[in-house]
Amino acid sequence: MKQTFGKKERLCGHREIGRLFQRGSTEVQTFYLFPFRVLYIQDQQFTSPLPQVLFSVSKKKFKKAVDRNLVRRRCKESYRLSKQPLQLLPPGEKPSYIAFLYLAKEIASYDVIDKAMKQCIKKLEKLPFNLRKDPSNSTENP
Repeated sequence: MKQTFGKKERLCGHREIGRLFQRGSTEVQTFYLFPFRVLYIQDQQFTSPLPQVLFSVSKKKFKKAVDRNLVRRRCKESYRLSKQPLQLLPPGEKPSYIAFLYLAKEIASYDVIDKAMKQCIKKLEKLPFNLRKDPSNSTENP
């Protein structure tokens, strides 16, 4: 499989980004895995083979754009090389939109970022998306 990170995989739409960062929304799920906070949505109408991904680095913590771009570039490269498990999942069992928020206060080495990214992808791969969204799959006895 190609290990690229093309335009179709980037989350650019204002509506989808707004949905990801909407406070109090029940459709947005999140977890922390240092140095990332991961937000994700599973959308039933989403048909792309890969999720759309957003990488964010705080301007408050990294004043220089050069530093923000370095961290963002390292995150994108790590995702590009380790996204294959998400490609292999069936369409209904993977997140549609993902945001990786970088939380560390220092610039982490590529090895630290790569290790955390692989753990994030492994966690996203194991989440039960189809059980959470489909009310007919409830385990309650009638």
